[in-house]
Amino acid sequence: MTLDPQVVAWRAARAAAGTAPLYTQTLAEARAADLAAIRAGTGAVEPVEEVRDMQVPGPDGPLPVRIHRPAGDGRLPTLVYFFGGGWTLGSVDTADGICRRLVNLAGCQTVTVGYRLAPEHRFPAAVDDCHAALRWLAGHADEFRIDPDRLAVGGDSAGGNLAAAVTLLARADGGPRLAAQLLVYPNTDQRPGRGPTGAEDPLLFNRHSVEWYRRHYLADPGDAAHPLASPLLAEDLAGLPPALVITAEHDPLRDEGERYAERLAEADVPTEATRYDGMVHGFFAMPGVFDAGRRAQEQAAAFLRARFGLTPAGAAAGTAAGGPDRG
Repeated sequence: MTLDPQVVAWRAARAAAGTAPLYTQTLAEARAADLAAIRAGTGAVEPVEEVRDMQVPGPDGPLPVRIHRPAGDGRLPTLVYFFGGGWTLGSVDTADGICRRLVNLAGCQTVTVGYRLAPEHRFPAAVDDCHAALRWLAGHADEFRIDPDRLAVGGDSAGGNLAAAVTLLARADGGPRLAAQLLVYPNTDQRPGRGPTGAEDPLLFNRHSVEWYRRHYLADPGDAAHPLASPLLAEDLAGLPPALVITAEHDPLRDEGERYAERLAEADVPTEATRYDGMVHGFFAMPGVFDAGRRAQEQAAAFLRARFGLTPAGAAAGTAAGGPDRG
């Protein structure tokens, strides 16, 4: 299928503006440009009942967390969210728009974790931070007004990779028990040469982008074979939480994300997988530009509502899907 018309128009605007690929910029430039692009694509900032910036202990010092909460007292089902950015870019600000939308659509609380970035802190620093934050939040459920029986993890791109890795660690540790995992175009296989060779459009996320992030994240190329860097390589996926895996047709990470969904299903993990035709990497964070981004966020929220028991199971995400159900 060809690019969605909205993607064609967005790509043309980037070309007219002379937008430089992130992988050609300095780290400082790329981090600023990434946040600016996400804010521009988010659309109107949605109000939520409460936003709090706090800190939780991490393996190498305090970690920032941002809490978005809907109206209501007491404990709430909670999504612990890990932002994207190739483990190199991003912050709690990057996921602000996504979390506001999910809070309003799903009626749950979100907690975004500000994990350490590469190349200053390479693998497994980000995984360790996200795992530590999850365990702390679960162990201090009263303080954070979390319903510990309705706790999920999620993330987009590198954040999806981290969410998948954290589910492996939570299973190995015997908890916390997770109600769901939301994986949006996740990196699941870090080994070089695994993506499509034709994905080279400099105006889109491409294989050069993937390689640039990988070089920053992995201190040793051999780390690509570690299941916490490449969850697709985990021997056994049985017993992991129910999953929604969202992919984009024109994304070099598409195949590895869809293969991970297949492996989850093969391991008897309840799994929904949707490919958004015509879309590119990053669309989920840009509902102000792409209608499919809005629909994908609605799908994610419906999935969370179903897994948190906030709606009947029959009202799950498939009714909001923007692409064919492939899982």
